[in-house]
Amino acid sequence: MTDAPLPDAAIGWVARVEASVRGECARDAPMAARTSIRVGGPADLLVRPEDPADLVALLSACRARDVPLLVLGGGANLLVADAGIRGVVVRLPIDFGEESEDGERLVLSGGAPVNRLVQRAQAAGLVGCEFAAGVPGTLGGAAAMNAGTAIGEMKDVVEAVEVATPEGLRFVPRDELGFAYRTCRLPPRAVVTRVAFRLRRGDVAASRAAMEADMAHRRRTQPLGWPTWGSTFRNPPGDHAGRLIEAAGLKGHREVNAMWSDVHANFVVNLGGATARDCLALIRLARTRVRDLFGVELELEVRLAGAFAPDEHP
Repeated sequence: MTDAPLPDAAIGWVARVEASVRGECARDAPMAARTSIRVGGPADLLVRPEDPADLVALLSACRARDVPLLVLGGGANLLVADAGIRGVVVRLPIDFGEESEDGERLVLSGGAPVNRLVQRAQAAGLVGCEFAAGVPGTLGGAAAMNAGTAIGEMKDVVEAVEVATPEGLRFVPRDELGFAYRTCRLPPRAVVTRVAFRLRRGDVAASRAAMEADMAHRRRTQPLGWPTWGSTFRNPPGDHAGRLIEAAGLKGHREVNAMWSDVHANFVVNLGGATARDCLALIRLARTRVRDLFGVELELEVRLAGAFAPDEHP
């Protein structure tokens, strides 16, 4: 997405938004270190709300002033523009919201790392979330994009998500979330504050072995030792984006300091000092070449955020 510059009349919005919340606020907050690919310019204002009521106040203040707002999870599936992000970036603390456990149901913080689900499930003797082992980012972000691997995805275990909107907090049941491949339908301006999971009792040792095997496979087949956002494109029906990019001769192709990985061709890696412009040049090249050679239109899985120049768009 592209953020239009705020109008002159909006000057002063930063101080007014800061005054509306009790949590931590940071102006001109660097974003590169907050994304897994380590790319991007600063955000006008980064806010870490103190509690759910504070988050609702923030969302209401942003809507009242027409201030753009981006929810930042773990930054694992995000490319931030070199010029940064106009408006507010909100990031939930790790232990945001009350967590609970009731039989086979776990309710966990949306700001917690995905691995907390695995740890809590193992401790409670529950299975079914093996795919989540090693998945980067936060539970809120993983639910919002229906994150997963070859052995499962969030829709398999999510019972409901609690969301904050300018109107308040509410749980949205699974059947209203419209889960699809790397997609979840959330209410407008909603932030996932907690996620309720439904698991099952089972063989914890076998579950742990399945997780270790899946993680070992990913370590062999993905460039996990490099800064990367993960999969760049969604897999088209009946095929794999990585196969198409490799068949197009782009595996290992480099644009300045960014490269299509020579381990998995659907991963862009930062070789050191890469810019968003470098990354977007790779994305444009892959889309054009795959379209010309195979007639397939690759669809982005990575999210774009910030003030991109017109000539930067993929």
